[in-house]
Amino acid sequence: MQRNEITAQPVKEQNVTAREFGEEVQIRQRVVTFVIPFSGLKDIFSFRPDRFTHSPPLGEIRGPELWLSWTGPPNLPGEQIKRSLEASLTEIEKWLGWAKEQIDAYNEAVAEKANREVRARKAAVLANRDIEESLGFPIRRRSDAATYAVPIVRKKIVPVSASPAAGPFRPEPALDDAHYEAALEVLKSQRNQMERSPSTVAHFGEEQIRDNLLIGLNAQFEGRAAGEVFNGKGKTDILVREGDKHVFIGECKIWKGPKTITDTLDQLLGYLVWRDTKAALLLFIRTGSPSEIIGKAVTKVREHPNYKRDGRNATEERHDFILHASGDPSREIKLAFLPFVLPKNEVPG
Repeated sequence: MQRNEITAQPVKEQNVTAREFGEEVQIRQRVVTFVIPFSGLKDIFSFRPDRFTHSPPLGEIRGPELWLSWTGPPNLPGEQIKRSLEASLTEIEKWLGWAKEQIDAYNEAVAEKANREVRARKAAVLANRDIEESLGFPIRRRSDAATYAVPIVRKKIVPVSASPAAGPFRPEPALDDAHYEAALEVLKSQRNQMERSPSTVAHFGEEQIRDNLLIGLNAQFEGRAAGEVFNGKGKTDILVREGDKHVFIGECKIWKGPKTITDTLDQLLGYLVWRDTKAALLLFIRTGSPSEIIGKAVTKVREHPNYKRDGRNATEERHDFILHASGDPSREIKLAFLPFVLPKNEVPG
């Protein structure tokens, strides 16, 4: 409740019927109505928590406002009416506090259960993929596979040799553009599914969202040297390996202001060794205006000292950039920026 924004309706007077000495009489009363704005779910006001008193506070909910009425003798001073209002608000806040304790405990239990379910599901999906590989038979396509942006058949990643912009070196594996784009299409498809079903990720943190993305990536791609190519390793959220070399790195971050982009790029460039040429920045937007945040993020990328130029894609769905490796302005790195617009991870109070 926003106490600093309380307003009062014009004071009214009304007759109230009472009994005195066995007879009904009309008594003149003053009515003062206060309007208190609030944020969050209005249903919380109607909950009865496990802890409660037998004299619950009374009021009326009208949209995002709580209306409290005081009725009493016309001769009472305004200070006494204000004290009565303060007492009512204190009692209401006490009830809201009890309800919040119960809601927080419930959501914490749900989040813990969801984590267990996701981990178990991830393990089951990966175990099924291993069984499919060991059988040696092609997997039949699903009848609804055409509804997805990326085919359900797992792809073989075939690294190709990449050459630097200047200077001799021993060629190292790199992910060619076709596979790089296919990986990004998987991520875009998963992003669209999350945005269309916000309740499934409403209470997920950064690592839980990343784990869901890894499940989809592992279901679509198979590395030449390993069955599990995409893995989370420390703070490097998503990567593709060929042997002991990284050929693709993706970093996941929740937007907390423009500094998020600068810090993430510094972090990402620190993970990339000289021969890494392709990367992705996945930005999770949970508050604020997505269009404004995307614009600010694009600006911060362009302001980074390693920025060279924009890439071919420049939309709110995806924005590409060309950066240079730290310490080598001639070594170019392709960066794909993918914004995810997801619900806010909080419990209304």
